[in-house]
Amino acid sequence: MNAATGIRTSAPGAAASAPALRVVSGGVAPATHPAAPPPPLRVVDEARDICAISRSTVQAAIEVLAGTRPAQQLSRRLDPRCLAALQHRAALTRRVASGSSPTAGRLHRNPSVRSVRACRVSDDVYEASAVVVEDSRVRAVALRLERSTAAWRVTVLEIG
Repeated sequence: MNAATGIRTSAPGAAASAPALRVVSGGVAPATHPAAPPPPLRVVDEARDICAISRSTVQAAIEVLAGTRPAQQLSRRLDPRCLAALQHRAALTRRVASGSSPTAGRLHRNPSVRSVRACRVSDDVYEASAVVVEDSRVRAVALRLERSTAAWRVTVLEIG
């Protein structure tokens, strides 16, 4: 080892051993058939993207109902009718939570999306379902996503 650089050096006269080459004698290489082109991955990747979009949209929508997220954060993902319906339901939930019901304060606590399934309806339409688990209940959510010019938009959002 070189004291100045800290790099290990080999002993003088010792050559680094290179792996030996193997010689194959005569004969023709076996014929290779051209590989068939892989199947298109568009649908699989698109379905995975739809599930990811659905998961994040459902999580955000439940957080809007819980009062921990402003509904305007979903304005790019939801169409105007869905956004208005979500804002209306969130206002009703807040009104119930402020009432005298003992269970109202426990609504929408610690929501997490457990599973998401998506089904292709047409080239530009998917329908998805999700299961959301909260502290006191499990609920189902259904979505319809349609491709717009820029991105996927949720046109129907039903929270059970």
